[in-house]
Amino acid sequence: MPDSKRFLHPEAIKRISRLDLRARHIVEGFLSGMHRSPYFGQSVEFLQHREYVAGDDLRHVDWKVWAKQDRLYVKQYEEDTNLRCTMLVDVSNSMVYGRGALNKYEYACTVVSSLAYLLLKQQDAVGCLAFDEKVRTRVPVRSKRNHINSIIQSLNVTEPQDKTEMYTILRAAAENLPRRGMIVLVSDLLADLEGTIKGLKLLRQRGHDVLVFHVMDDDELDFPFSGPTRFEGLETLDHLNCNPRALREGYLEALNAFLDEIRRRCARNTVDYALIRTSQPLDAALATYLSNRLGMHHRN
Repeated sequence: MPDSKRFLHPEAIKRISRLDLRARHIVEGFLSGMHRSPYFGQSVEFLQHREYVAGDDLRHVDWKVWAKQDRLYVKQYEEDTNLRCTMLVDVSNSMVYGRGALNKYEYACTVVSSLAYLLLKQQDAVGCLAFDEKVRTRVPVRSKRNHINSIIQSLNVTEPQDKTEMYTILRAAAENLPRRGMIVLVSDLLADLEGTIKGLKLLRQRGHDVLVFHVMDDDELDFPFSGPTRFEGLETLDHLNCNPRALREGYLEALNAFLDEIRRRCARNTVDYALIRTSQPLDAALATYLSNRLGMHHRN
């Protein structure tokens, strides 16, 4: 049995389970659910009439309108459909960093497990793909409630290694997911920025609703180091011996410029972006983010 307690935190699940994770963009699916589909079918919500044309199914003819106007019209309905969500989780070496209760990798896996649980609970379909330079594990999209076990198990057997190759992974996801749905990327985004944005843009061009959870450790965001320190690369053999106080101002300036650029480029491509600290309680982070998405869904 997979260690579900490792990544599924009951209190977090309890507090976010009241929220509906709905796609803000139109999605395509295969079951009857709660998400709007771009296709017409037989569902409970009437959308509009259109004039009958030869070959239309006579079962869809509105005979009441024909009786009043002596003209044939067919009813069109808006089909509700389940969301198909694929979680992309970064398991490269840089994700092992962390000095708090959870390192970035453990926090990312908890995000994925929690969202997967929520989606399966509302009868949506979820799959998972763990990657570094290449795909490490792949769990197909399924909607059965016990599918959460397969997702958690795939994360349990995956230990971070190698570098991140973001564009290759995002391009493969775009090519291998023919149906429009939701893509959730959970990563520290320590990869080539242009490649990352190019991959996210490609997913949006294919019609996917894209969410990015940018997971970073407090040390990376605040740079609290003092005294002689040796910094070692997690994805390279490089190291640096220095006085971090002399670097702090320049580091934070470069970091903030990097974060601003990510936010700006994601917004330009209609990609939802959220920066999350590993010290931030997961339930609070997800509850705030999902509430905001639900608000955007209702406004659209």
